Amino acid sequence: MSVALVRNPGEGTLYRYYDSVQEQVVSHAETQGVVSALRLTMRQTDAPPLHVHSREDESWVVLSGRVRFWVGSASLDACDVHDAEPGAYVFGPRTVPHTFRPLTATADMLVINNPGAIEGYFRSIGPADARQDADHADSLARYGVTLLDTPPPRPS
Repeated sequence: MSVALVRNPGEGTLYRYYDSVQEQVVSHAETQGVVSALRLTMRQTDAPPLHVHSREDESWVVLSGRVRFWVGSASLDACDVHDAEPGAYVFGPRTVPHTFRPLTATADMLVINNPGAIEGYFRSIGPADARQDADHADSLARYGVTLLDTPPPRPS
């Protein structure tokens, strides 16, 4: 990139991912494959299964709400658990299993992937009534992602 990119909320491309809407803040095409960033409002029902990436590091910035992260093991029960408040930055290096779920009804987040090719998976899912990650395990594998366990439990 020869020019810095500034993209305010709402200026990115919107697309459906299952039953939610994500905003592509910056795409891997715009950064020559270096990074992809999404802005989203995550509900408690949007938690992904515990999974691991082999090709990219993933970071999250919690903009509002509170989010619990499970990291470091192939099973939820053995993961380290960390709670992230508004303004928190969380780094998940490739090969480290992880998942996350809002503790509040919703949480606004930036999700950043380096490099950014995984955005192709998110865009390929399209609209659906609910998350069905296991139904897309083969597609996830093409992007170097392996599902390891179920999504984390909803807070009581």
